[in-house]
Amino acid sequence: ALPIFMRKGYEAVSQNFSCIRIARGDNYCALRAVLFQVLSQTTDLPSWIESPDLLELPKKLISSYDWIKHWKLQHVFDGEQQPLQYDTIREHLKLLKKRWERLSEIKVLGEKQAACDEIFQEEDEEYRLYEAVKFLMLSKAISLYNDNVEGKEVPVFSWLLFARNTSSNPEEFMQNHLNQVGHTGGLEQVEMFLLGYAVQHTIKVYRLYKHGTDEFITLYPNDQEEWPVVTLITEDDRHYNVPVRICEETSL
Repeated sequence: ALPIFMRKGYEAVSQNFSCIRIARGDNYCALRAVLFQVLSQTTDLPSWIESPDLLELPKKLISSYDWIKHWKLQHVFDGEQQPLQYDTIREHLKLLKKRWERLSEIKVLGEKQAACDEIFQEEDEEYRLYEAVKFLMLSKAISLYNDNVEGKEVPVFSWLLFARNTSSNPEEFMQNHLNQVGHTGGLEQVEMFLLGYAVQHTIKVYRLYKHGTDEFITLYPNDQEEWPVVTLITEDDRHYNVPVRICEETSL
């Protein structure tokens, strides 16, 4: 049986949502839940997804930071891993752009939901989208790190991201954290802030085990009021599910 505080957390969520879609519980769980919410709710395309700079990003970063070639792709065993080619990530980003554009054009909610469900049933395509989002996270991490080195103002989570002894710079962050996402680990809390910044959405999370505290609803990040908001629910800050207002499909 659920602890009382957890039940009360679910009761609080039910004030605004009618049911919960269960996200598949692998190490891509947070990315899956966030990306599903972002794509299923998209209406206006964000400017960054339309920018020509998006598809030039892999070449720009890999030519500047040779260590990015050690990126670890999903479903590639260590013995088979080749140095990352920028064309590979460019194709993943192109796919993300294409799917985002297509879904933003669908105005009927039911049709948009069905088209989004289709994406998340195609495993190979799904994982390519996650790698694209992870690369956007790396790009944002590099940008924040460089801004801090140059004495520019950066959000507080950026200090925490690079305060870890396993993540004192972007290369360590990629090697010890981002490369593990989807393989041996998921996103840590501080990385949820980075994910929000990478896709320029605020991720609103009902943290059920925190019910009764001021951390019950946490925003990742909490400093961008103009960004669209997507909502998740978690019992443990590891596995994330998707609350929905109208019950249809119950798994993701």
